Amino acid sequence: MTIPHPVPSLSSHPLHWRERESFVLLDSEFGDGEHFFATWQAWRDDPQRPRQLHYLALLPQLAALDELQQVSAKAPEWQSLHAELRAAWPPAVPGFHRIFLQDEQLILTLMIGDSAACLRQIVAKVDAFRLHGRSWQTWPAPALNILGRLAAEHASLDISGTEETARKQLQQAGFVFESAADDASQTSALRAHFAPRFSARLTASSTAATVHSDRRAIVIGAGLAGSAACQRLVQRGWSVDLIESHTTPAQQASGNTAGIFMPLLSRDDNPGSRLSRSAYLFALQVWRQLGGIGNTFDGAACGVLQIARDAEHAGGQQQLADYWRYPADYAQWLDQAAASRLAGSPVSGGGWYFPAAGWVRPGSLCQTMLESCGDRLQIHFGQRAAILEREQDSWAVHDQHGAKIASAPVLILANACDALHFPQAADLPLSAIRGQITYLDAKQVPAITPVLCGEAYLTPAYEGICSVGASYDEDEQATLRQDSQDANLARLANILPGWRAGQLPLAGRVGFRCVASDRLPLIGALPDKNGTCAVREAKLKDLPRFAGLYSLLGYASRGLIWAPLAAELLASQLNGEPLPIEADLAAALDPARFLLKQRRRGSTPQR
Repeated sequence: MTIPHPVPSLSSHPLHWRERESFVLLDSEFGDGEHFFATWQAWRDDPQRPRQLHYLALLPQLAALDELQQVSAKAPEWQSLHAELRAAWPPAVPGFHRIFLQDEQLILTLMIGDSAACLRQIVAKVDAFRLHGRSWQTWPAPALNILGRLAAEHASLDISGTEETARKQLQQAGFVFESAADDASQTSALRAHFAPRFSARLTASSTAATVHSDRRAIVIGAGLAGSAACQRLVQRGWSVDLIESHTTPAQQASGNTAGIFMPLLSRDDNPGSRLSRSAYLFALQVWRQLGGIGNTFDGAACGVLQIARDAEHAGGQQQLADYWRYPADYAQWLDQAAASRLAGSPVSGGGWYFPAAGWVRPGSLCQTMLESCGDRLQIHFGQRAAILEREQDSWAVHDQHGAKIASAPVLILANACDALHFPQAADLPLSAIRGQITYLDAKQVPAITPVLCGEAYLTPAYEGICSVGASYDEDEQATLRQDSQDANLARLANILPGWRAGQLPLAGRVGFRCVASDRLPLIGALPDKNGTCAVREAKLKDLPRFAGLYSLLGYASRGLIWAPLAAELLASQLNGEPLPIEADLAAALDPARFLLKQRRRGSTPQR
């Protein structure tokens, strides 16, 4: 095949990636995707290609699909590539977007937003840099130093249009140019390799997680968190032992008949909103990889209509819509009349419509994720993990009688607030919040099309039953309660004017959400509060951790969308891969963030 515009870093130096397990390439400008398609094709054509290729691409704005179509028409071999990419193309919203291609052997991470700002948020060890186009030339000079902190050993760099100042900055960052820089014009393509004068350096890719060559893990908990962890690890070739005290998966908070999935919006696009957007979009992609909602697991991408609380709230949301102008395939603001038409029943106000959102039966999703693991997953149902012991370089999990259930170098706690029973996790700021869901016969409520939500939610019928919820109670009663049901129905009546519940039988389910004090999950290596820290003014990466012990906890009421992204984030850390989200967002989820705050306040003694 003849590639329309050869890619210097690959076509001229094909051995750089050959016979590698994994290879990471950073492209300064995705543009219309031509360089990406060329790289993809070159990788497919090379029999000695790396098993996994990570392609990180910066772009201020997402390319339109018709632009990709025009580029793919340049080569017949690109047509099938374009079709696969098109099916996974994300909405044009800011942030990092991880896209799986070629059975997850090719992983494209699109980083939408200011390129220099995105560059500072990358956590990766990059094997090849490709700086081309114009966007990188607008970066502030210090941004080029970041390339040195991202560079893996012997990394290559291909660059065009370099001025002397930029070349000197790159040389200071540790890159050595292979041609005479003084003879190069601004339009010449130059190649450099990473050869820093000092090998000991702090890198932007430092994380608290240890990269494990022995890919065996134990996961405790077979709800959404644990099932997703098994799926993401097995996909990478890990062998996993799953320990669950119940005889089937998804028996705690993940056992509801229907859970809704949608993103969270905010005017300031705060970390919570950014994280929910990433989690929501990533979940949609993982579910497509698993076969799709309503196909391999129960649910429907029927859309979610989030109704404003009152007129004042609606006015604020209208201003938010005017400010952000979200793409229609992500979120649309509808006035009351349009919202009522969409719902198929009168609603109390305007609302946000998320067309790709909907509902899923969590238990069926857990089952699908576990079944996808095949024989690399060993499940220990009906066994309660009671004791955790560190044995040399592994963790051993014992039951309440002291019998060993499993051992492995990596142990992941994905059992919600039950994790607090272990001494290693006892101080985590987690609490159980009671949630009661009401089940109604579908004939007792209006026949809605999308999920309705606001102060309450109502799902379309599943096997003749609609779910209404959910209460937010600070008590430990595990049985159904009339006052919680009455409150659920009263909140629903506020969304559906003219509808009254009447006398209905007490029916539903009680579950307990695991919630952290700051309402964000705890994802990553668990801190050891009694461990020593050699740095006086420590950062997250400096804090002591329990070797090989990790958590996937605190998903609150958003476990459906949190589970895939959290598992991907942890699996990426354990494998030394580029992270799927920005560095500051990963830090916001680090379980050691609470210990860091305590030590900075001087409230936690150090040895």
